[in-house]
Amino acid sequence: MEDIQLTAQPRTVIGKQVGAMRRSGTIPAVLYGRHLDTPLNLQIDEKNLKLVVAKAGRNRLIKLIVDTGTPRLVLTREVQRNSLSGRIVHVDFQEVAMNEKITTDVPLVLVGTSPAVTRGEGLLIHGINTVSLRMLPTDLIPQVEVDVTVLESLNQSLFVKDLKVGDKIEVMTPGDEMVAKVVPVKEEVIAVEAPVAVAEVEVIKKGKIEEEGAEGEAAAGEAKKPEAKAEAKK
Repeated sequence: MEDIQLTAQPRTVIGKQVGAMRRSGTIPAVLYGRHLDTPLNLQIDEKNLKLVVAKAGRNRLIKLIVDTGTPRLVLTREVQRNSLSGRIVHVDFQEVAMNEKITTDVPLVLVGTSPAVTRGEGLLIHGINTVSLRMLPTDLIPQVEVDVTVLESLNQSLFVKDLKVGDKIEVMTPGDEMVAKVVPVKEEVIAVEAPVAVAEVEVIKKGKIEEEGAEGEAAAGEAKKPEAKAEAKK
């Protein structure tokens, strides 16, 4: 796997001046780590930062070169974006040591097709989307693939304890967390549609009763009118 490199410069700009810096195409960042006395304020070219963040995600090591110094091994820990434009506005990096384990969330990716789904007997539903792993930086993996072709029958499930990640990686997420399950098609339909149908029937019935009640009262009123006129003539 090829190395991912990123160049940054020390940052002195803070406060309101950061907005002008962003408009010029430079993004503020912070580097922190166990062996740093204080976090380092950095600034990085927006175009290069965007490419590296997209390529590395949260689980690939980045060689961060600060002001032509010795490369530091870092991970992307938080990417803040503008809610309207989606542009990156700030990034947090964590420096790691190659001989110290780290804990990170890794996405789960379902691969293959369940035979029960292929036969049209059931639907595949997803459980959790990520799993927490602990490992050395050299053993980092970008994702965990989950083979769902083993789900051959209805109501069969895959759990975290079924994941295969290798002996060097420790799974921190509880083993009884569900990853994927095949459920019957009919059960899925009943669970979603039945309450809606009942609610509609009740509304229609109630409206009809109210209308019939209103019409009955009106008819009764009309029937009493002749009697009232007759009494008036007497």
